[in-house]
Amino acid sequence: MMPWLLSGLGLVILLLAGDALVRGAVNLSLRLGVPALIVSLTIVAFGTSAPELLISISAILDDAPGFALGNVVGSNTANILLVLGIPAMLSRLHTSECETRKTYILMIASSVLFIALAFTGTLTATSGAILLAALAYVLFDAFRDARNHVKAGEAVEFDLEEVEGADSDMPRWRIAMFLVLGLIGLPLGADLLVDNATIIAKTYGVSDTVIGLTLVAIGTSLPELATTVMAAIRRQADVALGNVIGSNMFNLLAIIGLTTMVGPIPVDPSF
Repeated sequence: MMPWLLSGLGLVILLLAGDALVRGAVNLSLRLGVPALIVSLTIVAFGTSAPELLISISAILDDAPGFALGNVVGSNTANILLVLGIPAMLSRLHTSECETRKTYILMIASSVLFIALAFTGTLTATSGAILLAALAYVLFDAFRDARNHVKAGEAVEFDLEEVEGADSDMPRWRIAMFLVLGLIGLPLGADLLVDNATIIAKTYGVSDTVIGLTLVAIGTSLPELATTVMAAIRRQADVALGNVIGSNMFNLLAIIGLTTMVGPIPVDPSF
């Protein structure tokens, strides 16, 4: 009974933390004059990918590298199909005005780079260094765009009546509080949910391999799902798309890159 209760508690924490992170990210973009897309590509995306990073490093330390790779591959698949699918059903995502063309191309390029390195048979520290270098470029490009927006004096356009919680005059301490609560609560809630869901799965005789490729992969995508659902409800398609695109790039470039520094990751041909 306790694993079920703790799983429910983890889900509640995820939803509340996702809401806090969206509030903080949107208002931070308002305060800085930076498009919400850029904020979600960095702060929101990296914060919601924290569970994957923690689980992947733990898997390497526990001598289960396949678990780490399956987690990342499964999480990216869930991000695209589940994390965008459910919000689209709950609330329409108006993406026509989102400036996602360049970031989308960067995500595809990151995927191609990851696949090319995976074909070598083993992801080593050298492979990780290449992925981290690509991540550095992505971050540099995002901050360069942010700086250009600020220099140009371009304001961020929000319909404050449609976006609940958006307040251009929100104090900095409150923005920081929302961001901190979101960044702390998301990995905490995901860890609580995944750990107890794994106990439940093992109770019913499900193998570790199946758990790693499905339950854990989907479970660690729940922070992205919680954040994207809240963004969709608040009609912030920029935040929703930026969160998924940024999370996918972070999973491939940062998580695999940092994990290989802990130990090599052999790539099974089935992947």
